[in-house]
Amino acid sequence: MPPAVPPLSPALSPEGERENARQAIGAAANRLAALSPTPRLDAELLMAHALGVTRDTLLLSRLDDAAPDAFAALVERRLRHEPVAYITGTRDFWTITLAVGPGVLVPRPDSETLIEAAVDHFAGTAGPRSVLDLGTGSGALLLAALDQWPQSGGVGIDASDAALVIAAGNAARLGMTDRARFAIGGWTGNGAVHDLILCNPPYIGTGEILGAEVRDWEPASALFAGEDGLDDYRAIAPVLRGQLAPGGVACIEIGSTQAEAASALFADQGFEFSVRPDLAGRPRCLVLA
Repeated sequence: MPPAVPPLSPALSPEGERENARQAIGAAANRLAALSPTPRLDAELLMAHALGVTRDTLLLSRLDDAAPDAFAALVERRLRHEPVAYITGTRDFWTITLAVGPGVLVPRPDSETLIEAAVDHFAGTAGPRSVLDLGTGSGALLLAALDQWPQSGGVGIDASDAALVIAAGNAARLGMTDRARFAIGGWTGNGAVHDLILCNPPYIGTGEILGAEVRDWEPASALFAGEDGLDDYRAIAPVLRGQLAPGGVACIEIGSTQAEAASALFADQGFEFSVRPDLAGRPRCLVLA
């Protein structure tokens, strides 16, 4: 349930005067502080969306604009724990902007660790010829990789038809339909080998407590992986080697407490591995060769 905060229209000040964007953002941030770790950022993104501009444009030149009436409704949605990315319909990831919505996970900065690991692996080369994204969701990892290496092509696999529609739409908006394909499937891929495999599987234990923003809005099928959160790693490890080309690398996202247990599953399949931390220093990516 959202916090019991009295509603206040962002379009009007307490004195009944028309608020500008700066004032409305401040008022909204105060209300959002009870549920969001980034209330000011949330309010700025919602205001930019209401004005139809980027956040940079908002901050540089539009803070004195009158706050649009639509902003109030956006704030109310956020107070119900709806993710900002679902409200605005977009999320920035790596060097690209993606359309997102219910049915796919919201791409997170932690997942950029996989792209960073891949960039390091292919440094000094022409990059991967072929990229496979297992559990592609919005297409975030595949499309970020293809943006990084314009000569590359790849395929995104997902078990969700809804996710594949979103991913294909993102490829079209980014002008990548000639290089990115999407197909229904599971962890066994598409029957081909690839130079780079990217994968952000479900890894939350079924008993773990999640915030309402994740639990009530994002798809459970993309979050939970059995009691210990390792079920999908157990499924991926035995079938991954046959999908990886010689000299290639697989970058697999893990939960911050799963490095030892997850890496053991892949080591048992003969993989050499290293663990790459995210920006917060938490184990986040298994780099497998």
